[in-house]
Amino acid sequence: MAMKSYKGSCHCGAVKYEATVDLDHTISCNCSRCGRLGSILTFAPAENFTLLSGEDVLTDYLFNKHVIHHLFCRVCGIESFARGSKPDGTTSIAINARCLEGVEPDALTPQKFDGRSR
Repeated sequence: MAMKSYKGSCHCGAVKYEATVDLDHTISCNCSRCGRLGSILTFAPAENFTLLSGEDVLTDYLFNKHVIHHLFCRVCGIESFARGSKPDGTTSIAINARCLEGVEPDALTPQKFDGRSR
């Protein structure tokens, strides 16, 4: 698939964004949070992500090591993306590929990530 630009949103549409990502590289994490949500994640550097609307309805949730800002819409409750830092300190955006327009989740082949053991 290579790098491609997508529009994404929460369920109600209050949070909207554009992101350039490579959907050939997705993960499915089994940590206590991701396992319950069923997210399929892809990652983008901050410069490949633009929040178009919804900053005012985002609620931040931190858990475990408190390094990933899980941002969800306080209207519909959907976490369509999260912000965190890579080990080198650069900001990275974790995007739920299920929230991207025109993406068929069953066509993706996410790599399993064992977040439960970390």
